[in-house]
Amino acid sequence: MARQSKIAKANRLKKKFLQAIKDGRKPKYATKVFNICSVCGRTRGYLWAFDICRICFREKANAWELPGVRKSSW
Repeated sequence: MARQSKIAKANRLKKKFLQAIKDGRKPKYATKVFNICSVCGRTRGYLWAFDICRICFREKANAWELPGVRKSSW
């Protein structure tokens, strides 16, 4: 399942990064902020429009859990 500690850490870093930008200063560690799948915690193959990785996207699309998404060969 999801790696909760990785997801929580990524959310904290994102929050700090956005707060630094809002305050008008350069973030200390801009490279540490990365996109992470909200379901499984995977960092690679991230689809920003759905906030999940490609593997979770495929599973949810095949189970008809994503509105407006369907397989192109059907």
